Amino acid sequence: MGKRGEPLEVRDAHYPSMVQIDAYGNGGFRFADMSHRGSLMCVPSGVYGWAPTSFDEVTDEALAQILAESDDIEVLLIGAGDELKPFPEARKGPFREKGIMVDSMSTGAAVRTYNVLLGEDRAVAAVFIAVEDV
Repeated sequence: MGKRGEPLEVRDAHYPSMVQIDAYGNGGFRFADMSHRGSLMCVPSGVYGWAPTSFDEVTDEALAQILAESDDIEVLLIGAGDELKPFPEARKGPFREKGIMVDSMSTGAAVRTYNVLLGEDRAVAAVFIAVEDV
């Protein structure tokens, strides 16, 4: 319950800017002096909580926001969790049509690569599956 017994307002997690990821692990991420439990999507409109909890849940629907913001994206990094899991070539077509290169790697490698590309002011987007151990 919130103040004075009012129900708490639950909002979809969203930070309205692209920012570096400061840390990952323990099932979440730290960025912009905040922490988030669960997976993340980082796109030009900001950082969002993201539903997938495993690479198998990275569906076309889960990636729809990437295509919606494709004008400002050249690279999509997929942090697949604890291990490298290749993104199927057959699913890259819609991204190629929009001029987006897709690269899949472990979440840790994806976070590091995202931070470098963001620091270079590149047109990057990323999705990160949360991992427990680092």
